[in-house]
Amino acid sequence: MGVDVSQIGLGLLLSTAIGGLAYWRQSLTMGGWAGAILTGTATLGFGGWAWGLALIAFFISSSALSHYKERIKEQRAAEKFAKGGRRDLAQALANGGVGALLALLYALLGGPPILLALFIGVMATVTADTWATELGVLSPHRPRLITTGKPVEPGTSGGISVLGTTASALGGLLIGAVMVLSFGIGQTLAGQPVVWQWWILPAAVLGGLGGSLADSLMGATVQAIYRYPNGKETEKAVGKDGTPNTFVRGWRWMNNDMVNLQSSLVGGLIAVLVFLALA
Repeated sequence: MGVDVSQIGLGLLLSTAIGGLAYWRQSLTMGGWAGAILTGTATLGFGGWAWGLALIAFFISSSALSHYKERIKEQRAAEKFAKGGRRDLAQALANGGVGALLALLYALLGGPPILLALFIGVMATVTADTWATELGVLSPHRPRLITTGKPVEPGTSGGISVLGTTASALGGLLIGAVMVLSFGIGQTLAGQPVVWQWWILPAAVLGGLGGSLADSLMGATVQAIYRYPNGKETEKAVGKDGTPNTFVRGWRWMNNDMVNLQSSLVGGLIAVLVFLALA
């Protein structure tokens, strides 16, 4: 594959512009903007247009959903989430860092397809999980804990719902569709016969759904959970006023960003298995 300097430059320009717009829209902090530039430049610059467009699809759809019925979501679950709607540097790297690294390896190693499958699963998972979180909290029915089936409050780590799970599958499908169409259009523009890589669709859907459920499982078991002075549980180690919350369960180092990163690897491995079975 090699390294295309002009493509890296284009990735830098696009990621800076899109990240800047997101910062202006208050979807990113300044650190989140920097993270978007790093991940966007590497993903498009080393992976190519299909990889870059998958990242853009994740970023734009996630940013849009974070503002969808924002007031309702804040009323229902804002106090439970570790961070607000504006994504910071750690979140940007947790969601896009693995994909950026895979794009770099893809270019340096000559484009092995197994790395493409891993990337698809990773991006499908972060998209699926974000869609599940942003839409699942709006479910008219209380979510149920993935480990016990017990009804829990909206936004509870490890809680799943029909709406959230459906959104998760659709988020993975979006990434798969973007990748399939991008490769097809790229081949057409290059004057090559189009070879549709249909294995990408089930790899993205199953990888995204499986990775998202792994995120919920870790959220219910090992993610660090704290308790406010009023007794309500949260992912936040410290309250808005700076008062430390009481540690309740999980592993202290396993915060939400670590859960997101590890679940994306699970989704990536599922996508690899689908690739090996179908491609």
